[in-house]
Parts: sequence; structure tokens; C-alpha cells
Amino acid sequence: MNKYVLRTSLVWMSFLAVAAGIWAYRSHQNQPSPMAKTPMADDMQVAAGPDTDPSKVATPMPESKDATLVPVQLTPERMQSIGVKLGTAEYKQLSDDIRATGTVEIDERLLSYVQVRFPGYIRKVFANATYQYVRKGDPLFTVYSPDLVATQQEYLLAQQNQKLLQSSHIDGVAAGAATLSGAAEQRLEQWDVPQSELAKLKETGKPVTELTFYSPVSGYITERNALPNLYVEPSTRLYTMADLSRVWVNAQIFQNDIGRLKPGDAVAITVDSYPGRTFGGSIEEILPQVDMATRTVRVRLAIANPGLKLKPGMFVNAEIKSSLGRQLVVPASSVFQSGTRELVFLNHGNGSLEPKEIMVGPRVGDDFVVLKGLTPHQSIVTSANFLIDSESQLQAAAGSFVPPVPGSGGAAASGSQSQASQATIDFTSDPSPAQKGNNVFRVKLTDNKGASVTGATISVTFYMAAMPAMGMSAMNTNATLTDRGNGLYEGSGALGSGGSWQVTITAQKSGHPIATKQVRMNVTGGM
Repeated sequence: MNKYVLRTSLVWMSFLAVAAGIWAYRSHQNQPSPMAKTPMADDMQVAAGPDTDPSKVATPMPESKDATLVPVQLTPERMQSIGVKLGTAEYKQLSDDIRATGTVEIDERLLSYVQVRFPGYIRKVFANATYQYVRKGDPLFTVYSPDLVATQQEYLLAQQNQKLLQSSHIDGVAAGAATLSGAAEQRLEQWDVPQSELAKLKETGKPVTELTFYSPVSGYITERNALPNLYVEPSTRLYTMADLSRVWVNAQIFQNDIGRLKPGDAVAITVDSYPGRTFGGSIEEILPQVDMATRTVRVRLAIANPGLKLKPGMFVNAEIKSSLGRQLVVPASSVFQSGTRELVFLNHGNGSLEPKEIMVGPRVGDDFVVLKGLTPHQSIVTSANFLIDSESQLQAAAGSFVPPVPGSGGAAASGSQSQASQATIDFTSDPSPAQKGNNVFRVKLTDNKGASVTGATISVTFYMAAMPAMGMSAMNTNATLTDRGNGLYEGSGALGSGGSWQVTITAQKSGHPIATKQVRMNVTGGM
């Protein structure tokens, strides 16, 4: 009994394995070939032959990168249910506020250096610490200089000689003595010896051995090299002093905002250290370099610094007020980003909404500046744009496809004929069904009585909807067929992809349409 059950189980298991293999094989056979993303073939162009009219040769059309949109007609109930709101395009006087961060720096034009103009030795140092604050006229250090002492002695000697020789009757003696005295005095003045020291020299008649130097400005000592007993020369920089009554702020501005700024724009600086305190200033210069890492540009701001509250290196917040002048604007909510386009929906009244491509500039608060595409006082939709865009795409797709009717032609899997047509269109292809690549397309055009119609213009438009999941944009191209006589029109062209194409054939004569036909054509070959 157990052997019988075991054999029966093995038979059933074998049967199920065979059935599963057959099912998997058939499923694999029925699956479409894998679709690889390939470049789209060139737009269709009818081959020019000896009898081809050059004016009727189709020219390539650019591919449609974005979904096709058509005007939308909505009922008042529908507009209310999806929350449609309206606004207008209008001119406004714009003033934009750009916020940024920055750091406080020393104004380089307010830096001062202290140096001597003769060699010597420093004796005493009064300003003896970096970042010490000194006022203009405060003593800094004293210097002993043998050259200075010798020049003072020469000056005193020249003064004595001038007094002795000023009454001389010999030509040039008195004048020469006065010249020597004046030359020695000028040398002391050029060495920056203060007038007070010269006056003391004249009064006492004794040279000053230690000359005191005083601060030329008020500010902080940012660099100090003056040390006791240091030998100094005119090239020695003893002090660097910074006046912080006005400072620079290097603000980091994103490069997208630079076009809205100009020197002279007002600036307000705030610091977390002083809540509620604002420091005013203006843009001094926009520096000509972009930081490659942050994509920002340094903008130099000149800021008044009362009370010396702003310290070099301090982190601050900057608010720059930029005047943009009078600009045409729309609410930011009315602009819909659709692929590479900016769209608004024009309101024509009674639920008629039309998509309109525009060009926008910078966003200022709750508005976008409109550079192109709108005029003042046009009514636009300011909400529910996404739903209206979806409705427009659906209506566009519905308008380009008509449900198939069996037996409409050799190559056409399905199609429909315009009810108001004055002629009948019979559309075929060679090979049939059409294939990816080169094909020959033919149209037989007859009137309502069955007679051939010649001298017409036949245009054929091929359209394949976008497939975002596969990374394929919509394909849209057209061609004009050549009149071959007896109502036969023919042209060859290339289809860039296999799959389902929507084809629209239009016949015109004397500039007026006489027939239109829409068919759905299944093209063999891969994508």
C-alpha cells in the first residue's frame, strides 16, 4: 500500500513539473522583447525622387520634449470641486530682500603703519600689547639715534655760525651760513621730528638724545614689533594700527542673486550678540570671483561701527534691500513647472482655460517676475494647476486618438474617417504591418462618388505618447506624400521605434481640408 501511494505521488509530481515547465516556456514566448532605451531615429523625411516636388518634401520637426497640452473646458461645479482660484498679471514696484551671512573684516583703507625715518635703537615702549587701543597723539616709544643726534648738532652749529656771520660784509658768507642752518632744519623735519622737539632744541641748545614717537591715528594695535633695545631702520614696521570706526563685511551671496544687486544698495546688519541692534551700511563692491565649492560670490559691505561693537572675524547676518523697479508679476502659485517649461493657465471665462508657456525671472516674495508671454490684466489660474495640467494632457491624448474600427486598411489596425469629409482616405504601408525603420506609405484618395482625387496635399502625422517609466519622451513627426497620379499619393520614411503609433492623415485641396482620418498603427520591431 505504501509503495502504491509513493508511486502515485511521484507520478503527480512529475506531471506538475512538466506542466510548470510548459507554462513558463509559453509565458516567455508571449512576453514582448526587452525594451532597451535607444536613441530615436531621425524624423521622417519623404524620399525625393525625379518626380518629387521639392516644396512637398517633408522637413524634420523637432521632437516634443514635453507632454502636449490643449485648452480645457470645465464646468463651474468642476472648477469649484478642484479648488480653482483666479488672479491677474499686473505691474508692481518691486523691492527684494536678500538675506545672507558674512564675517566682519578690517577696512584696509583705515590701516596705518608706524615706522621711523632714520636708523636707531628703541629705548622705551609705551604701547606694549597687541590689540591695545591707543588714541591719536598717545606716546608709543622712544628712539635713540646717533644719526639724529649728529644732525641736531650740525643744526646747532649752523645756528651759531649764522649768528656770527650774519653781519659779515663779505658777499655770500651770511647767505651760506643761513643755507646750512636751513638744510639741517629741513633734514630734521623730513625725519618726522615733531615741531615741539625742534622748538625745545632751539630753546635749550642741546640735542635730544631720545626722541618720542606718538600715534598718528586712533585705533587698535593689530601688529607690534617695537621692543626695547631693538635696532630699527626705516624699513622696519613697528606697529600696524586699525581704525574700526568703519568695517567691511564680506557677505556670501548665491550666484543666482548677484544679478539683482548693485553698489550702493542699502544693507542692514544684525548680530546675535546684540539682540535688537541694527548696523546700517551699503554695498561697496561685488567681488569678481565665485567660490567653486559653495557657488557664492563675496560682496563687500561698508558698515558703520559706532561704539566699536563689530569685531573682526565676527559672524553676522546681512539683509540687502535690492530695488528691481517696476515689473510685470504673477502670483508664484500660478506658475506650473512642466518639464522644461513654465506654464500658466489663462482664464477666458465660462470655464475655458488655456495653457500658456511663459518665461519667468526671479521670484520676489510671493510673486514671479514675468519676462515674456503675458500682458497686464490677463486673468490666470492661481491654484489647482496640477489637476488642470493633468486634465489638459488627458484631453490632448483623447483628441489625438479615435477608437479603432475593424477593416480600415491594410496597414492600419484600426481607424476612423471624418464624418464631414468630402473624400475617402485609404491608408496603407509597405511592408504591412509597418516596421521600425524605412517604410513606404500610400494613400488612395477618392471622392464620395468613388472617383480619384488628384492635386491634393496629403500630410501624415505620426505620434507616440511619452513613456516616462522607460525614459522615453513623446515622438511627434510628420511628412507630406507626393501625388503619383490617379488619386495615389506615396512617400517613404523611417519610423524610429516599434510599438503603437497614432497616425493622422489630412488631405487638403486649394488650401481647404477635404478629408481627415485617424488610425492606430502597430509597428513591428523593438523600441
